Amino acid sequence: GSTFNTPPAFSIYVVGLVAKWLRDSVGGLEAIRALNERKSQLLYDTIDQSGGFYKGHAAEDSRSLMNVTWTMANAELEAQLIKEAAGEGLMSLKGHRSVGGLRASIYNAMPLEGVQALAEYMKEFQRTHG
Repeated sequence: GSTFNTPPAFSIYVVGLVAKWLRDSVGGLEAIRALNERKSQLLYDTIDQSGGFYKGHAAEDSRSLMNVTWTMANAELEAQLIKEAAGEGLMSLKGHRSVGGLRASIYNAMPLEGVQALAEYMKEFQRTHG
């Protein structure tokens, strides 16, 4: 004889807003997937083509589209990249507290231009510090 639980109205509302944004601004689920694949591939290519200056965490067949992770030769160099990148407006690159290294979170709302700026910055950092 009990009544149903109240549905999570705010969560449902937010999901609706995101779905509309995906449909109207990006072109739908297939379009956002293609964009996310392009963004992550740009960073993975930068890492993979660095000659070992940057080293990816994940095996190639297990790489994330949302969080690109990598390490460098030492923690001091990683800290320098994080500090200098912040000065260029590239924020929150410090890796997860239990894994370390670096992490670029490139979720759906991150524009391609932001990922391109990070890739170019990483190439320049390698050129000047490698």
